[in-house]
Amino acid sequence: MGIHDGHRQKMRERFLHSSLDAFASHEALELLLFYAIPRQNTNPIAHALMERYGSLEEVFSAPIEDLKKVEGIGESAAILIKLAPQLVRKAKLERVRIGDTILSDSQAAGSFLLDVFEGEQRTETVYQLCLDAKRRLLSYQRLSDGGVSMVSLDVRKVVHNALLFSASQVILAHNHPSGMALPSDEDNAATEQVFNALRTVGVQLVDHIIIADGDFVSLRDSGFFNRP
Repeated sequence: MGIHDGHRQKMRERFLHSSLDAFASHEALELLLFYAIPRQNTNPIAHALMERYGSLEEVFSAPIEDLKKVEGIGESAAILIKLAPQLVRKAKLERVRIGDTILSDSQAAGSFLLDVFEGEQRTETVYQLCLDAKRRLLSYQRLSDGGVSMVSLDVRKVVHNALLFSASQVILAHNHPSGMALPSDEDNAATEQVFNALRTVGVQLVDHIIIADGDFVSLRDSGFFNRP
């Protein structure tokens, strides 16, 4: 038995009897790292992660290359840290049944998108939701990373996806890693361009939703689509 095996077994038993609710954040990380770092004390590594990032959310949002700057975190441990929250996100999204999910209003669409964007805090990412005339979800695609600027957003791809899935309506969505969900002038310009491009093929852009810090802003609710 290794020097840390007794401690690890006690941690596992504690988890099995009481779940993670009884664990401090660094202890939860310590337990997770058991499965990527088999022969090393993971307690100081977990503490170092918490000191560097400040919270579990920030640890799980950190890029792999940045995680590897923490002493004791190698490729396998960094991948495991990134994998854990994405498995949770994938499980949530599995509840969504294409064709059965109705995004009847901005609240329903925003709630769905909060799950889609979970774990995307570090990089601006753009998604497109295709809907039928009754607002049933036909598909959702990740369009690009790096922003919603005219450089990174391929408007032709938005139109192509709408036609591919026979969409009547489209919702555009992206996140603001800065934590402010207010639309920028660039966001408004992108929305205008997509709106006009979709209109030429008989498809309506019904909303552009911006996600930030666990909340969202709907450009439709903000009156953007009511402009003359």
